[in-house]
Amino acid sequence: MTPDLNQMKTMSKRQIYAKALNFRNKGYLYDKEDMALNDVFNGSIDRFSEIAYQLRNSPKVLDIGSGHGIFLSLLSSLGHDCYGIDFFSDNVQPPAIYKEHNIAFRNCNIEIEPLPFPDATFDAVTCCQVLEHFSHSHLPAVKEMMRVLKPGGILEIDVPNAVCFRNRSRILRGKHITFEYAEHYLHARPILYKGYSFYPLRHNREFTRKELLFLLRTAGFDPVDVRFLKSRRYRTGFTALLDLASRIKNLIPSWRKSLIAFSIKPNQSQ
Repeated sequence: MTPDLNQMKTMSKRQIYAKALNFRNKGYLYDKEDMALNDVFNGSIDRFSEIAYQLRNSPKVLDIGSGHGIFLSLLSSLGHDCYGIDFFSDNVQPPAIYKEHNIAFRNCNIEIEPLPFPDATFDAVTCCQVLEHFSHSHLPAVKEMMRVLKPGGILEIDVPNAVCFRNRSRILRGKHITFEYAEHYLHARPILYKGYSFYPLRHNREFTRKELLFLLRTAGFDPVDVRFLKSRRYRTGFTALLDLASRIKNLIPSWRKSLIAFSIKPNQSQ
């Protein structure tokens, strides 16, 4: 398989979605016998396809909090030059996906460390379901994302919607919207690094649309487009019937599970 980014520039989101499924089914993206990765892919393919469509004219992409690497393996298979940032302890190696897809990986704690790249390096930076795990201010990290973007480059961020249907329902039933209290808060032990404490295994802050918009504008991005993201899990056979509840919730934008933002780094002359 020889990736062709020029071909991708003419593709629709639906065509990218179909290509992603084909890549997965042929085992190009990850070990398809891995049930955990299959679950991630099935829950994320629609979002990944939307982001890939928006970045179709962005050859060089950095993913912040790239983790398992599935999203970057898709972008790489589509022809992008891909880089990943995440923070692993010294005795943990990044997944094999990075080496298999020739994705450059750097270990970096974006909350308190500068990104290990020069100014204006990337055409696009993505940050998928990461900011909600931050223990400290989001602003320094988002300013770093701005720094490594080329003028006119795209920043994509998606985060949980704090006022989604699930969260509203839980509050009405007397439950909290965040993780289980005893394990993730009461008895949680911080990860200590360079004199700071971190709690990355829980959601420390989910976002409203206005908050995400405010964060991106404060960091200097303009224009900023923040949307409520439809929840569309890939299902087949009888399990497709389970999508009915998601389709109903998707009818009311503010009930949707996630927010997604696409922002532009202004040209220096602006």
